[in-house]
Amino acid sequence: MSETHLKIVTLAQLCGGQDWRLALAHDRPHHTLIWITRGQGRILLDGRRRGLGTHNAVFIPTGSLFSLDLGRQGMGQAVLVPDGSPMRLPDMARHLRVRDGHVQSELATLIEAAQREQAQTRPLCQDAMEAHVALMSVWLRRQIAQEEHVPSPRTAAERISQGFTKLVSERYTSGASMAEYAATLGITPTHLTRAVKAATGKTAAELLTERVVHAARALLETTPHPARNIAHHLGFGSAAYFTRFMQQHTGRTPSQLRAAPAPGRGADQQPSRVSVR
Repeated sequence: MSETHLKIVTLAQLCGGQDWRLALAHDRPHHTLIWITRGQGRILLDGRRRGLGTHNAVFIPTGSLFSLDLGRQGMGQAVLVPDGSPMRLPDMARHLRVRDGHVQSELATLIEAAQREQAQTRPLCQDAMEAHVALMSVWLRRQIAQEEHVPSPRTAAERISQGFTKLVSERYTSGASMAEYAATLGITPTHLTRAVKAATGKTAAELLTERVVHAARALLETTPHPARNIAHHLGFGSAAYFTRFMQQHTGRTPSQLRAAPAPGRGADQQPSRVSVR
């Protein structure tokens, strides 16, 4: 997407036909509002994993680590808002289960109106889309203020996991060890692993690996940068180690990933998992 323009896409378009783009833990350079219209699955967001279903709204601020597994029949739309937008958006990730039919229709109508403007590309299209997305922001902030949407208190493990996922988004290119992440949080690596596993169903190492694999695949498949430069950018000590890492966790070398990206099964099917050994 343009870094300065709003965009409305389906979840299938968001993953580009390759399930790893949503299934692996990652963050994005823009704010994302996801509206689920069919299906159910799981979402990892803000350091904890939760069930996800029809008529759920998820707001993901730029730079927030998340992953989405919506299952075979899942469908939905995503509203992409450039970072730095003057719109008044929430400053934290939120997951809302919307039960009121009228409230569901309000958001669906706003998304459909913005989609029509985008499809028609009339003069002042972006201005009209901004107006619709501003109303979506009002809708979102109104729902967040409702008592039924006040999030449950975090457990100690979830607070640690939240802090860790924030660090991963900030430092995944640094090559930092798990001991360094744990030291930053003031705990032992063992405590970190147990806490993140309890909150997300995955270990801290698995989440960090997913973020690195996601970045590596995106760079290999969408840019001309040499694999050795990508390896250096992601904190690997050598191109050879990077190659072994990618082969271990994807089953293919960087050159194979670049030459023939595997066709995804789409956002409406079960995602594959990174193997972490």
